[in-house]
Amino acid sequence: MTIMRAAATVFGIGLLSATLLPSAKADEFNRKTEISFSGPVEIPGVHLTGWGVLPAGTYVFKVMDSQSDRHIVQIFSKDEKTVYATILAIPNYRLKPTDKTVITFRERPAGEPEALRAWFYPGRNWGEEFVYPKSKAVVLAKVSNVAVLAIATDVKVEVEKPEEAAVVEQLKQAPIVAVKPTGEEVEVAQVVQTTPAPEVAADLTPVALPETASSLPLIALLGLLAMGGALALRMLENRVV
Repeated sequence: MTIMRAAATVFGIGLLSATLLPSAKADEFNRKTEISFSGPVEIPGVHLTGWGVLPAGTYVFKVMDSQSDRHIVQIFSKDEKTVYATILAIPNYRLKPTDKTVITFRERPAGEPEALRAWFYPGRNWGEEFVYPKSKAVVLAKVSNVAVLAIATDVKVEVEKPEEAAVVEQLKQAPIVAVKPTGEEVEVAQVVQTTPAPEVAADLTPVALPETASSLPLIALLGLLAMGGALALRMLENRVV
């Protein structure tokens, strides 16, 4: 019975240690979201050949890669078997997050499909402001009379496999600018707010805990307790023998 109690104690310590490790849901990590469009929607490149405009239907959006200053977003079919596009995006800050997914579009002439602008995941202040190839960005800027994010260098807009590593790497390295309705290039900061205002940032800054509040001593203590429990268990076993 004593041996069983010692074993249970060691097991309990191990279980407690495991609960201290960080964990995350896959959907929170890649922000997987099902989005339904009631009409056709134009999307930025790089997209699957012939799919510059998505027909009405349901699609899956995921963040494939999240660097500090740019993100890579992929659009899948509802069953996630087909990648329709791999798109470059810039984090865009909003003051108040919502509890629902928000999709915004750019203004287009009557009769033309809406153009995808941004995607905000529920509960997050930062959303994804999509970057268009420069030629398309100029057109959108003139129609909407506002600056549009653009890839400054030429990229192949349509490809057979937008999910290929070469496509992703190209988007990671592509220089980004903002294009005004006049065609003039300006800094990205003039179009999107990538960081909160100073007064908002101050409110968002977490309060630093004193060093004594670190979890490292607790983890070390748990490790020592586990070792002690193991030694006690071995001594008890030797006595029984």
